[in-house]
Amino acid sequence: MTAPVIHPGVRIGHVHLKVADLDRALNFYCGVLGFQITQRYGRQAAFISAGGYHHHIGLNTWESLGGKPPAPGTTGLYHLAILYPTRATLADALRRVIKASIELDGASDHGVSEALYLRDPDQNGVELYWDRPEPEWPRTANGELAMITAPLDLDGLLSA
Repeated sequence: MTAPVIHPGVRIGHVHLKVADLDRALNFYCGVLGFQITQRYGRQAAFISAGGYHHHIGLNTWESLGGKPPAPGTTGLYHLAILYPTRATLADALRRVIKASIELDGASDHGVSEALYLRDPDQNGVELYWDRPEPEWPRTANGELAMITAPLDLDGLLSA
């Protein structure tokens, strides 16, 4: 028996991250990436967003103040993905990352999207990406999605 399909309008609304140091996390997400604080709960938590939404990312130290990242080989968050509306806005994000001297873990062209991979100060994986228009997505002869993982031309992205 097949399970009923979820409504196509469903979206993932926000992510809430445990961080060791709230100010350090805010320096990364707001200072480097450009999110804005929508609400702060003292020194323990903050909600941040793009464009005035109530929050895209929640950051808190409730269970993690001064904590260490999970050890490799354990379960948990692989990465959060931040979708940029255009290639030019992703290029701007890359310029911000470079200016902050943050090292990329990788950069890939997936056919459907272009993506940058890095780590926040708590070693959470962060993907910054933009989606190509759906008619440009690679497909097989049968019409199935045919995503790839190829190196991303960073110089080409920076010229966007």
